[in-house]
Amino acid sequence: MSADPRERARRGSARIIRVALAVGAVMFLFGFACVPIYRIVCTHVLGIKLDEGPASAGKVDAFQVDASREVTVEFVGNVNSALPWQFAPEKVRISVHPGQMTLAWFDAQNVSDRAITGHAVPSVAPNTASLYFNKVECFCFTDQTLQAGESRRMPVRFVVDPRLPANIKTLTLSYTFYENELAERRAAQSAAPAG
Repeated sequence: MSADPRERARRGSARIIRVALAVGAVMFLFGFACVPIYRIVCTHVLGIKLDEGPASAGKVDAFQVDASREVTVEFVGNVNSALPWQFAPEKVRISVHPGQMTLAWFDAQNVSDRAITGHAVPSVAPNTASLYFNKVECFCFTDQTLQAGESRRMPVRFVVDPRLPANIKTLTLSYTFYENELAERRAAQSAAPAG
């Protein structure tokens, strides 16, 4: 004899709820796993170095300058179309010896009538070269706030690791500035009188 239709409906509903909860739990766990998976794929599979801050002094001090070799470093400056800034490198290319500390400059100007906070996102090409490009000082490590009409000269101090593969003769360091609206809202909130 078949089960009561209400009992079958209840079992079916309970099964759907269990499946939905299981799918939700898997999605929740996947959300936490995305960051480590992303880092593993970028670093070990694609050979992309994820910027987490300046290279350590110990690492940089251990490099020996390879005066027998030169590498061309090209610089590119971009701004997101929603950001009313002008941004460009002072020199578009320089030659460096691997292991040599090098300083390059970028110029930014806020051409709007309000203060804007921007954040620079760097990239190094070819991707595998990013493992050998070490920034010691960079405006990309922190947000940059420019007042209306303000111009700023911003440094990048770097060292190309002497272990850079010999077939890589040119590196391109590119920055794209984006507006950091969240930082601007926080600054506005902290400046507002309490009450």
